[in-house]
Amino acid sequence: MAPDPDAVAHRYIHVVESRVWAHDRIADDSWTRHFLGHLDGHAYWGIDVPRHDDPSDGAALDLFSFFGRATEDEWLIAGRAVQLVDWARTHRFCGRCGTATESARGERAMKCPACGHTAFPRLAPAMITLVTRGEPGPDQEALLARGVQFRAPMFSCLAGFVEPGETLEGAVVREVREEVGVAVHNVRYLGSQPWPFPHSLMLGFRADWHSGDIVCDPNEILEANWYRKDSLPPIPPGISIARKLIDHWLGEN
Repeated sequence: MAPDPDAVAHRYIHVVESRVWAHDRIADDSWTRHFLGHLDGHAYWGIDVPRHDDPSDGAALDLFSFFGRATEDEWLIAGRAVQLVDWARTHRFCGRCGTATESARGERAMKCPACGHTAFPRLAPAMITLVTRGEPGPDQEALLARGVQFRAPMFSCLAGFVEPGETLEGAVVREVREEVGVAVHNVRYLGSQPWPFPHSLMLGFRADWHSGDIVCDPNEILEANWYRKDSLPPIPPGISIARKLIDHWLGEN
C-alpha cells in the first residue's frame, strides 16, 4: 500500500507502547512508519515509537480511552496502527530460522532473506453471539453473561476464538455450549468489527436457544442469566460489537 500523491495532508498515529497519540507531524523522521490508508483526503501513518520515548509527554491514550475522543473511523485507523506496529515489533526475526526479517516488496509482510519464510499481519477471528429464547416480542429473552476477565461489572454476549478447521457457525455452537451449557441453532451472521486487543476480528451472530439450562464454566463465566428487554443488567458501552448486537435486538418489534 502507498499513499495517494494527491492526499491533502498527512496524519501520524504515534504508537507509544500500546497507546496512541495523533499529530499532524511525525515526531522523529528516523522512526519506522507504516502506511495505514486514507480518510477524508488525509494519508494516515502508524509510527513505531521506540521504547522509553514518548513524544506525547504523557498524553498518549489507550484505545479504550481514545474511542471517546475520536470518530469511529479515526478509532479504527488507530486500532490498525497499534496492530501493525505490534506485528512488526514481534516479527523482526524469522520464526523458522531466526534470521532478521525484511519488509517484503509490494505486500504487507515481513520476509526472511535466508529461507524465504513470509509472515503476514496476525489476525485472530473470534465469534460473538447474542442468544435469544422465545418468540419475537416483549417476552423474548436474551442470554447475557459476566465474564471472569471483564474489567467492569457488566453483562455481555458470549464470545470465543475460532478453532483451526472450524466453521464460524460451528464455533458459535461450541462456545455457547462450553461457556453456559446450552444448545443453540439457527445461527446467523450480523456483522463484524476489528478488535485491536491485540489483533482480533470479532464476527457477530444471533442464535436461537434450542435446549438446556444455564450451567456456567467457572473458568470463563462468573454469572449468566436470561433477560427481557425491559429488565436488562448493565451492558457494554458503544465501543463494542456486543452493544451493537444488543441494540439491534432491542430495536426489533
